[in-house]
Amino acid sequence: MSDPFFFGYGSLVNRRTHAYPEAHRASVTGWRRAWRKSPALDRCILSVVPATDDYVEGLVAAVPGSDWAALDEREQHYNRHDVSRTVKHPVGRDLDVAIFAADPVTFQPPSEDDVVILSYIDVVVQGFLTEFGPEGVAHFFETTEGWQVGILDDRSAPIYPRHQALLDEEIAVVDDALARRGARIVGL
Repeated sequence: MSDPFFFGYGSLVNRRTHAYPEAHRASVTGWRRAWRKSPALDRCILSVVPATDDYVEGLVAAVPGSDWAALDEREQHYNRHDVSRTVKHPVGRDLDVAIFAADPVTFQPPSEDDVVILSYIDVVVQGFLTEFGPEGVAHFFETTEGWQVGILDDRSAPIYPRHQALLDEEIAVVDDALARRGARIVGL
């Protein structure tokens, strides 16, 4: 039996944040990325919401031996959904693929008073830049809803547990994309 796969659309696109070596660029239709307010974290998390005519780029990666325990712990605020029939990938065979999405009852759209931590955005953008180039970064920003939130600048003391060091060029890409969206940066 073949290993199942997950579809990563945020921090899981950044291969530096996980140890799933069999990963491939992919896309999934019927979903859109969205920031959602997390009552447990007092900040926003990135999720996907059903959207019939939209698609999301990301990575599919094998979960060896169907051992979901570590991934389920990492994605504890999310529920798994089967997207096997709507994923486009280069693997060359049918795959069982799950996507993680926050519960829409518990995780609501954010207000302007809510925040996303910059160290998380840095990780996501670094992953998209590595996998999809500048066009992939632009697509990430264009196809993610909820940018009215504040961006909490935690770069000097990262809050995100899987934060990564970014090159100056990568920081410039993040900062430029946020400026083009009119993002409101707030301090700690």
